[in-house]
Parts: sequence; structure tokens; C-alpha cells
Amino acid sequence: MALPDFLVAGAPKAGTTALHAALTRHPGLFMSPVKEPKFFLTDGPPPTRGGPGDAQTYREHVWRRPDYEALFDGAPPGTLRGESTPFYLYDRDAQRRIHALIPKVKLIAILRDPVERAHSNWTHLWSAGLEPVDDVVRACQDEERRIDAGWAAFWHYVRLGRYGEQLEHLYGLFPREQILVFRYRELLERPAETLDRICSFLGVETGVLSEVPRENVTAHPDRTPRHRLLARTLRVGAAAGALLPGDLAAKATAPLERALQRDGSPRRPLTWEQRQALIPYFASDIGLLEQVTGEGFGAWLEPRPESGGLVGARPAGQRQARNGRRRPW
Repeated sequence: MALPDFLVAGAPKAGTTALHAALTRHPGLFMSPVKEPKFFLTDGPPPTRGGPGDAQTYREHVWRRPDYEALFDGAPPGTLRGESTPFYLYDRDAQRRIHALIPKVKLIAILRDPVERAHSNWTHLWSAGLEPVDDVVRACQDEERRIDAGWAAFWHYVRLGRYGEQLEHLYGLFPREQILVFRYRELLERPAETLDRICSFLGVETGVLSEVPRENVTAHPDRTPRHRLLARTLRVGAAAGALLPGDLAAKATAPLERALQRDGSPRRPLTWEQRQALIPYFASDIGLLEQVTGEGFGAWLEPRPESGGLVGARPAGQRQARNGRRRPW
């Protein structure tokens, strides 16, 4: 059976795409040519309806087992096979399906400050013209209604960041030695060291990988009448495109998305007021995460210099805790 030996299981907007690209360069590893097959997210065909753009995304699922195994047919003998679907950590049913089919698989989870992750997630969809709410706090307030309406997991800005609940469930299925957890900031600030840690966990040669490809920075289109018109048109087009065969829907909406991105400003940082509004969604789960992992994540409850919460802050990469150690962000 051509099934994966390891999975990059989460979290979305936490560097999984960049990590997948980096691991592709290791001669002892074979990463699936489809970065995010989503095989374990369903027991059969994916849904056909959901939030804006979901129908097109569901078409990308590699849900038939022969098609999934075919992704690994090109693996050279002796290499370890892997794929990256960042929703596996979040989806409890996916965790159970993975355990049932490949119980010896190794799992990699990248954790990002959940407030930053939610904001990045919202910015991604806002920039794509799919997010109808122009403020991340109000979009998070609308989350439960969206979930009840069947919107796909990528819209679950808050729930995707409750890593304590997710890891507690995962540790109930798999031995801890099969799970590697590390922080997004480690991948950004200490890539060679972090990649060696991953390779050691997988049992392949270390010292081979030293860089993580630069991630694309999502543009942030301004809230203008032009943006509202283009975004509304794109959402209507995405809904209508659900009826089109193959990739015609994506081809039809691509020009609109490019127009939205044109002349977009760099992603805006969260304000401290926004961060204050979002932290309570995650506070109790961060406590659970600390219990589950035995590590400290209290810095995620603090202000960020870029959000105006600290005065005279140092630039990113030089922020330190009062005891002189680097903050674990």
C-alpha cells in the first residue's frame, strides 16, 4: 500500500505550505505532489455546498483511496512518504480515520499564536474577496452561525486555534513519541535548527535542510467601493461556479481575484483593541494546551509590539522576556 509514513497535520496559516516545500528538498523524503489532498477529512465524497467558495475547494479533495495512494507512487525506494493537510489536527474525525488506517504514522503539528493565526486566516479570505465581513473581530463573532450553516473548516477562525482541545484528543489516539509539536516562530527564526529537529523525528539525515521558502504575504485590499463591488461579484461568481464542471469555476473567478489583489496594501497588523477582543476566545484553551504539552504559552495572552500594546518595543526577532530569554512566540 502506498500510504504516507508521516503527515504535516496542522495548523492552517502556520507555515505548513512552506514546510511542505522545504521537506520536498530532502532526498530521504517524498512529499505528495498535491500539497493538501485532504483525504482523511471525509469518509466519501466531500460536501457540495458551504460558505463562499467552499464548493470549489471541495472539488480539490482527493477522497478516493486509489487516487490518494497514487499520489505516492513516485516515491523512490527507501524514502519516507508524507503529505500536508493542515486541517487534520483540527478535525477529530480525521484523527480517528488516520489512526484506523495508519496507526504507526508520525504527525507534525505547527502551532501559531491563535490570535495571529485567526487574523491571518481572516486576511486570506478577505483578500480573496470571499470574506463578507470587513473586521476580524466581527467575523469571529459570526463564527457559530457560519458553522451551523455548514461553512467549511477554513472559516472557523476561532476553533482552528484551540490547540489544547485538538492535541488532547490526538494524544488520546497516538503515543506521544509519534507526535512532534513546535511553534511557528521557531520555523521562522531558527529554520535550520527546526528542520533538523523534524528530520531527527522522522529518522532521516539531519544537516541537509537549512532554509524554509519565503511565504507569500497576503495583500490587504482597502475597504473601498471598488473592493466591495469586486468582492460581491466574486462571491456570486463562486456560487454560480459550483455548477460548472472541472476547473472552469476557478478559471472564471481568477481574473476577479487578481483585480482585487492589484495595488493591495501589505497585511495590516492587529490593533491592541482587536487583540484584546480576541484573546478571551483562547484563554482557557491556552491553559489546557500548557497542561497537555507541559510547555508555557502564556505569551500568547500578552500584547504585541506591532499592535501598539507595548511602548518602546524591539523589532521582531529581538523581542525578549524580562529574564533575557527569547519569548516563545
